[in-house]
Amino acid sequence: MTTLLLCLLLVLVFKSCLSEDWCYQSQISCVQPCKGPAAWNEVNSTCAGNRQSPINILTKKTKKESSLTDFKFTGYDKIFSSMLKNTGKTVSLDIPLGATVSGGNLSHTYNAIQLHFHWGNNSRPGSEHTLDGEQYPMEDTYITVEDAQNDPTGQAILGFFFEESDSENQEYSAFIAALAQVKDAEGQTELAISLNSLILSETMLGAYYRYEGSETTPGCSESVIWTIFEQPIPLSRNQLVAFSTLKFKDQKPMVDTFRPGQPRKGRVVYLSHSGAPVTAIVFSFFPVLLHVFLILCFCHLY
Repeated sequence: MTTLLLCLLLVLVFKSCLSEDWCYQSQISCVQPCKGPAAWNEVNSTCAGNRQSPINILTKKTKKESSLTDFKFTGYDKIFSSMLKNTGKTVSLDIPLGATVSGGNLSHTYNAIQLHFHWGNNSRPGSEHTLDGEQYPMEDTYITVEDAQNDPTGQAILGFFFEESDSENQEYSAFIAALAQVKDAEGQTELAISLNSLILSETMLGAYYRYEGSETTPGCSESVIWTIFEQPIPLSRNQLVAFSTLKFKDQKPMVDTFRPGQPRKGRVVYLSHSGAPVTAIVFSFFPVLLHVFLILCFCHLY
């Protein structure tokens, strides 16, 4: 449970910051001299490793891979109840056991355990991964602690971008409404929802990118198989803005909750069998008021 306990401790913002405290760039101030992304290697040396995430995906340099076939999701249509939490660094939702993903050339069947988000600040983008230098929105991450940390394929993370839409996404109505109940750090509220309502339909998940990387917060464990989907999820401007109403521990707006891009260091980014470069699509999304990135994280089942 080392990583989980570490994360729970690190999301607290102490009155007197200690040297090992990590934070996002938007949190740094004279009052709170915490360690921003550029100094995360001082929190955990792994954060300066050779397989760090996020990265900028250069679509023209991706390699088409026929083995990257469609995914198989199970349990995603089931409604579950869980606590939506403002962790002080992001908003997260734990997933009860039962939802799994396989296929897509994953070496295991992975069990979904958590989702969380990364976003910017109003008109500024906020996704962690970028496509051809352009930022999007949302990322959903599922993590195990001990086994996944020691297994180079122990975590599978599915990342979804978000785009601004002229109309509200009704599937997200309950989730967005619940954000109002967790504006303050450590706030939580019970939410009944299905994973199907938070991601795209399976028919829209055939085009994606794949590479080997890391967690995007300390300790930056390099045990992640990343999947970044091409097709973004639409949210209205008001729905996107709802994320920027959340607060850090010190009551400052919770904005720019993303780690800057990391060096690729020779890693190959693969494109799925039905994927296609999306450079033209990327630029059609701008400008947007807020970018959010959804991360779905998985651990494999033994």
